[in-house]
Amino acid sequence: MACTLIIAGNEIRAARGANLLWAALDNGFYIPNLCSVRGLRRPPASCRLCFVEIAGRPRGPVTACTEKVSDGMSVTLNSPDIRRLRKTSFDLLLSNHLLDCGHCAKNRDCELQKIAAREHFKLRDRRFNNIGGKFCVDSSHPLIIFDRNKCVLCGKCIRACHESGKSVLDFAYRGLRTAVSTFAEMPLADTECNSCLACAAACPVASIYLKSLLPGVPAD
Repeated sequence: MACTLIIAGNEIRAARGANLLWAALDNGFYIPNLCSVRGLRRPPASCRLCFVEIAGRPRGPVTACTEKVSDGMSVTLNSPDIRRLRKTSFDLLLSNHLLDCGHCAKNRDCELQKIAAREHFKLRDRRFNNIGGKFCVDSSHPLIIFDRNKCVLCGKCIRACHESGKSVLDFAYRGLRTAVSTFAEMPLADTECNSCLACAAACPVASIYLKSLLPGVPAD
């Protein structure tokens, strides 16, 4: 059943109970996000970039990906509080990301770059000490590179891998040590990976990417 809501002062129609983030995106309203996947019953809200304000909510900004559309909902997309929270979340992601855009396989096609451009964030504006660069790059697989130093912990590769039926990838460790990993940190070539390449397609940065994207490597 459709209902009416207001986003950034504009009245739109959307299905009651629909995901607010996707309702906004489908109607042309940009909200930065890295971890959300359409159709998830329980969005992870791990990137903490999609903050919005909903009129009548006393606790301030909320993540759009965890909110459901309701009739009469009034949503603010930009405010000082929203921008502060988004910028802090973005800077925290960068603190655990090996920033090497000039030599990156996804340079100019990276979601971090796109978000920075849309939100007017500076990629090299460091607020927090960098804790990235602690993993060896896994190039054992014949088709893909697995570079956890560039991972943003969105979990998209894990979901894609599980949907393929192999479940080679999952989260490991806790806290600041949290990482996407294979079982016992086995090289990808030694796992049961079926080379479906869904993980590379899902990755919004260049944590998992096709070797054919490397300079001098011809595409098949």
